Amino acid sequence: MRPYEHLIVDIPDYPKPGVVFKDVTPALADAQAFSAVVDDLSEHFMGRGVTKVVGAEARGFMVGSAVAYRLGAGFVPARKPGKLPRATISESYDLEYGSDALEVHADAFTPDDVVIVIDDLIATGGTAVAMARLVERSGAKLAGLGFFMELAFLNPRPLLADVTDAEVFSLIRVE
Repeated sequence: MRPYEHLIVDIPDYPKPGVVFKDVTPALADAQAFSAVVDDLSEHFMGRGVTKVVGAEARGFMVGSAVAYRLGAGFVPARKPGKLPRATISESYDLEYGSDALEVHADAFTPDDVVIVIDDLIATGGTAVAMARLVERSGAKLAGLGFFMELAFLNPRPLLADVTDAEVFSLIRVE
């Protein structure tokens, strides 16, 4: 077992009845576990010329910025609408329990950038699809998507395959 798997806590009926929320914050709060998560994700994408990492508000910021640092890349925050101060591009998406949108600064990526998406968790795939579309709309190359945990039973990979052929990598898959 990896040094972070046992720290994930199931929270039943959160944020609504019938949903079992996978709380990864105990793994992020543990120094050894957090280091292992960052190292394992970073090592997977090492040597691929990554220039930028994009992560979604808010847990994607925690994991994504640490991976960016480890890879020697820049970090681009994908934020909720209205949170960024300059011109943005936006992408709407569906969640397993609602809908939302993400924005990045319009000049966050260039066609020369090699970008990976990093997030704490992929469930239905909506957030990841939104970030992939933002990267690809900017003209940058999407080199892959990496996740601490994948809720594989929600089948997110076919949705991603509809928008990108970039590799999808997860440290933990919940079947």
